[in-house]
Amino acid sequence: MELYDAMRTTFACREFTGEPLPLDVLHRILDNARFAPSGGNRQGWRIINISDDSLKNQLADLSIPTATRYLLEVQAGENPLNTVQTSAVSDQQVSQSESPDWLVAHIRHAPTLLVITVDLSLVASMDKDLERIGLVSGGSIYPLAWNILLAARNEGYGGTMTTWGVAAEPAVQKLLNIPSSWAVAAIMPLGKPVKQLTRLKRKPVSEILFTDRWDGAAS
Repeated sequence: MELYDAMRTTFACREFTGEPLPLDVLHRILDNARFAPSGGNRQGWRIINISDDSLKNQLADLSIPTATRYLLEVQAGENPLNTVQTSAVSDQQVSQSESPDWLVAHIRHAPTLLVITVDLSLVASMDKDLERIGLVSGGSIYPLAWNILLAARNEGYGGTMTTWGVAAEPAVQKLLNIPSSWAVAAIMPLGKPVKQLTRLKRKPVSEILFTDRWDGAAS
C-alpha cells in the first residue's frame, strides 16, 4: 500500500470481525513500527500483548469511569477532558451514571489488545517546568503508536489508540506488573475491520498552516 493512501485511510477502528490477528503478522507490524523516532533514540518502550480475556475485561472495566465522564462532558456541550476549561460535570454525576459499556466494547472484545508503555526515566520532558500539562514526553511514544496503526492498515487490519485506561494507571500497573516508573501511554485494540473506511474528514491545509505568527496569514 502507498504511504499516502495508508495515511489517508487509517481510521479509528472499533468494530472487528473477530478474525484473529496472526502472531507473525503482529510481529511484522511491530518490526516496521519500531523504526518510529524517540527522544535521543532511547526507544524506551515496552508493549504488552494481552491474550487473557480476563485481563481484557479488567482493562475495559478500568476504562469505564473516564469513558463515562467523556460521554457526559460531550453531552454537556463541552470539549471533553480538556485542561483549559473546568467541566460542569461533577464526580457525583459520573458515579451515578449508567456505565456506557458500548464505549469500551472494542477493548473487551478485541482480537488483539496491546498496552503500550514508556520508561519515564528515558524521556526528556522539555516542558516539565511550564504551568500547563506536559506534551513533549508524548513525542517519545506516540509516533510508535501511530506507526503501529499505519502498519496494521498496510496489513489489512485496523485499530484505535485509546487512553481512557490511562486515567486508571496505578490500577493498570498493578494488574499487569508494570513498574511505577513506566507510564501507560495507550491501550490499543487491533483486528480486522467490519468495514474499511476510505474517506476521512479532516480540516484542509488552509485552516492549519499560517505564516510567521499564530495569527498570521493562511499559507
